[in-house]
Amino acid sequence: MKNGNHVSVQDLSVHYPLGRSLFGEPPVVRAVDGVSLEIPRGSFFGLVGESGSGKTTLGRAILKAAPITHGHVAYSDEDVDYDVPVLSKAELKDYRKRAQLIFQDPYAALSPRMTVRDIIAEPLEVMRLTASREETDERVREIAAKCRLNLEHLRRFPHAFSGGQRQRISIARALVCRPKFVVADESVAALDVSIQADILNLLKSLQEELDLTFLFISHDLGVVAHICDHVAVMYLGSIVESAPSQELFANPKHPYTQALLSAIPSLDPDDTGKAQRLEGEIPSPLNPPKGCKFNTRCPAAMDDCRKIEPALEDVGEETHVACLRWKELAGR
Repeated sequence: MKNGNHVSVQDLSVHYPLGRSLFGEPPVVRAVDGVSLEIPRGSFFGLVGESGSGKTTLGRAILKAAPITHGHVAYSDEDVDYDVPVLSKAELKDYRKRAQLIFQDPYAALSPRMTVRDIIAEPLEVMRLTASREETDERVREIAAKCRLNLEHLRRFPHAFSGGQRQRISIARALVCRPKFVVADESVAALDVSIQADILNLLKSLQEELDLTFLFISHDLGVVAHICDHVAVMYLGSIVESAPSQELFANPKHPYTQALLSAIPSLDPDDTGKAQRLEGEIPSPLNPPKGCKFNTRCPAAMDDCRKIEPALEDVGEETHVACLRWKELAGR
């Protein structure tokens, strides 16, 4: 894969037709619409945006857990390259070992009828990755220890654990088959702030220890700033800005990114900056606006913004932005 990228997404779309129409084509929900991004090997890549922007659908499409309507996803490991949309059953089985998902809700993600040992061991048994129960137990104990779970925890059921402990169980289950690429979908959103920090530190230490590549999906820019080294901002199914974290937070170029960053609470009592208010709600992916998708809420929109859909432009410093007026608005 070019430039050593671990995951490459090119013009990816996920559209869901709504039933049938007697007159012409049926209406289509454009959950993901023409997304391109590169996730380098070993990176902690953040994907942010409001609810309904298509973040989760994009993550699942990369894992081939959502139907890909158009576009290309390429996955590169040390010894294999996969074209994700055209994987055969055998290739998909192998891809599942290499690319895993950490679910958002630690309460709904775990079966209440299974012990923690059985929950963590399930991927090994389903994919037949171990030759014996002894080998399975050894793998389970190994990953449980890395996720700060002890042997006594393995005998219990999920109801006996707090949200943070349940999320560590979910992380152990995702990592037990030794993947190299992990999609973490809002994996700390349901947790208290103090527990969020503990889980984020755990994910970062696991990334370094196990040489993992993360796609970290979140709506919380404060969390993303803490852990991610590159961030893509998504709005209504499209990427509007992508940049190294330091550059994005110091010099946001797209008005949507600027509005999101302005809403982060400051701990400085002398900070008199005000959040930029976005009027209205995110439009429906069933009927996205013409031109720039953000034009209905953008305070800087002009006539051309309502007619021309801006392309994601390479502006240097590993930064891309999709805005007709970004040069005027940058750093304001």
